[in-house]
Amino acid sequence: MAFILSSPAFPHHGKIPAKYTCDGDDVSPPLTWSNPPRGTQSFALIVDDPDAPDPRAPKMTWVHWLLYNLPPDSTELPEGITQLPAGTKEGVNDWKRTGYGGPCPPIGEHRYFFKLYALDTVLPDLGHPTKRQLEQAMEKHVLAETTLIGTYSRSR
Repeated sequence: MAFILSSPAFPHHGKIPAKYTCDGDDVSPPLTWSNPPRGTQSFALIVDDPDAPDPRAPKMTWVHWLLYNLPPDSTELPEGITQLPAGTKEGVNDWKRTGYGGPCPPIGEHRYFFKLYALDTVLPDLGHPTKRQLEQAMEKHVLAETTLIGTYSRSR
C-alpha cells in the first residue's frame, strides 16, 4: 500500500476552501496520512507555493508551514491545530514566523503543495529552521514522500 496524505477539506488537485486562507479564518486544514514505510521514526511536513508571486511568471517558492519530528505513530493534524503532537518542532515560514500561514495569492490561481516526509530518524533540535535548513537536515533520511496539492485563487 502507498504512503498517502489527504485532507477531508479538499481533494488532491482540488480547491482549498477559503476558511484555510487569508480570505477566511487562516487556520490549517485537517490532514491525515496512512501507510508510512516500515522503519519510520518521524515525519516532516513542508507546505509551499511554487507559483509565487504570479503563476504565469513564478519567481520563488513561498513557504507556508514547516513541521518536523512529528511522532512516528501520528496519523493526522486536526483543523486549526494549536497543540502540536509531543516532540513536534516548527520551522519558520516566509512570513518569518512559526505556524501555518494560509494561501493568499496576489494574482491568479496558485498551487499549494503539502509534502509529508517519512524519515528514518528523529532530527536533532534545529531551533526554528528555514525550509532549506530542514531539507538539508533531512538529506539521506527520507524513506518516502507523499504530496497533496490544493489550489486557490482570490475572488476580488
